[in-house]
Amino acid sequence: MPDALLSIEDLQVEFSTRDGLVRPLDGVTLEVGHGETLALLGESGSGKSVTAQAVMGLLPQPAGKIVGGRIRFDDQELTALPPQQVRALCGTRIGMIFQDPLSSLNPVFRVGDQVAEPLRRRLGLRRREANARALELLHRVGIPDVEHRMHHYPHQFSGGQRQRIMIAMALSLGPDLLIADEPTTALDVTVQAQIMNLLRDLQQERDMAILLITHDLGVVADVASRAVVLYAGRVAEQGRIRDVYDHSAHPYTEGLLASIPQQEEGGARLTPIAGAPPNPLAFPQGCRFHPRCPYAQERCRDELPELRRPVGWAPDQAASCHFTEEVLSRG
Repeated sequence: MPDALLSIEDLQVEFSTRDGLVRPLDGVTLEVGHGETLALLGESGSGKSVTAQAVMGLLPQPAGKIVGGRIRFDDQELTALPPQQVRALCGTRIGMIFQDPLSSLNPVFRVGDQVAEPLRRRLGLRRREANARALELLHRVGIPDVEHRMHHYPHQFSGGQRQRIMIAMALSLGPDLLIADEPTTALDVTVQAQIMNLLRDLQQERDMAILLITHDLGVVADVASRAVVLYAGRVAEQGRIRDVYDHSAHPYTEGLLASIPQQEEGGARLTPIAGAPPNPLAFPQGCRFHPRCPYAQERCRDELPELRRPVGWAPDQAASCHFTEEVLSRG
């Protein structure tokens, strides 16, 4: 993607643990274009949040470190910058919404003050100007009776409202890229839809890029333009969202989509993926998905597949599977 805003190339991250070295990311490559929404999909433990932490310079220290690859944001190589410069960049041009807003918001400060603080610290606004801007942001993200509610504390808001407050904080400095890490976790389906619609509207208003991280494939189909599916620290599949959903090129993606509840008369039996994601201390040899794959063959047990474009299918689609064309044909 020649006009990529965020470019991650062959990213490798290691954690030093009591049981040994863990590599939750092992060669992840992806790009997010200006004004684009990219969905980063996969089960828990696939490496989605670690990807976001690596971009933001938030890997747990001293255990976590980038041991290979590159992260480029616009015209800057983040992996080559000192930590303080990465934090300064991420505080202004890159915003982030964390998974649990209640643990991310300070319980002893009013929400209006928390939204206004970065405006004062980073932009140098006076208290009255920052408070006025915070009120505007909270109103835009849909906080009702905002003149009154901005003086309340985080525990006085519902889960969906706290997520809206986090979005307001992430947007306060006008970022070019917003990283939304599981923004609808623990919310009911109605509130999930409201949050996703809000993110879509804000993206269009501000021409802002979004990296949307989620394990729930059902919430991103109408929001994202492209998807990258991670499994065991590697890219399993990538492509335009409709190509990935309608013509999965990897058995793992096929399994994720089959496990989404469907609205049918009488209900339909879910089809879960057998087994569990592998232990990152002992990834299987060959394709990391082969112990759970219903189509695995001997080659899958021996050879680690590279990400490649299937012959004769969508030009933007690629998958890490030895038998991608066969998987597509079955779909």
